[in-house]
Amino acid sequence: MTTQQLKPTTPLEKLTWNWQSYKIQYTVMGKGYPLVLVHGFGASIGHWRKNIPVLAAGGYRVFAIDLLGFGGSDKPPLNYTLELWSELLKDFWTAHIQEPSIFVGNSIGALLSLMVLANHSEIAAGGVLISCAGGLSHRPQELNPPLRLVMGAFNRLVRSKITGRALFNRVRQKPQIKRTLLQVYRNPEAVTDELVDLLYQPACDPGAQQVFASIITAPPGSTPAELLPKVNVPLLVIWGDNDPWTPITGAKIFQQASEKGQPVQIVPIPNAGHCPHDEVPEIVNSQILKWLAELKNLKG
Repeated sequence: MTTQQLKPTTPLEKLTWNWQSYKIQYTVMGKGYPLVLVHGFGASIGHWRKNIPVLAAGGYRVFAIDLLGFGGSDKPPLNYTLELWSELLKDFWTAHIQEPSIFVGNSIGALLSLMVLANHSEIAAGGVLISCAGGLSHRPQELNPPLRLVMGAFNRLVRSKITGRALFNRVRQKPQIKRTLLQVYRNPEAVTDELVDLLYQPACDPGAQQVFASIITAPPGSTPAELLPKVNVPLLVIWGDNDPWTPITGAKIFQQASEKGQPVQIVPIPNAGHCPHDEVPEIVNSQILKWLAELKNLKG
């Protein structure tokens, strides 16, 4: 398959589903074995725009969902947790799929996918974890004392009705979004105006500031180390080897699991940052399709 063939040409159809009285936006493309794509913090279905058409063309039925609080989904004033989104994904599977699926996630979406695999094994056939986050937020013990104080003060500012709104208004501006992306992506050419708009537009929706504050100050949830022993399906772990947010050293626990006999395959992506599926989609797409083909062969 050539690079030209890997370029997506089909626009994503945006569909809606009602979940617990909230509107959830999703898309589906292709026919075949089901894949469920789960985005990371601040992202949406659009972050998979370079992956969905290619995976669908590879013979798969590809679903992608905007988690509650993100993208085109509703943004109610709730306490956002990994458990809330895990319930959402399970109910989405029940409503739309009803066949063991491969869950594919990036960052927080990868941790959430791992959580689904661990706690709802009946709906999962495998997982693809792309630069898996260690938690929804930092744990105090992960920070040195000075940074712990800084983050504590930052969280208080975020929770404040006055300073929280002002802080969010600054964070969501396009120039700031672009500066953040340039820290996250290794290749600056991948940080396009289209990508900036994908993150900016949902941040202008009513309720976006409250969602931001809730998630930034939320409990971190289960760690990959706690979840991994409960997973009994194959995993493909993809990691940008220049990821500044979740360094590739985080893949160590997956390597250890592989050495102990768990069906875990690890693929580092050279010269890529935190979102290799968007930064170097041709490499990530080919690795996912190759792994999926191997799974099919193993099943006979």
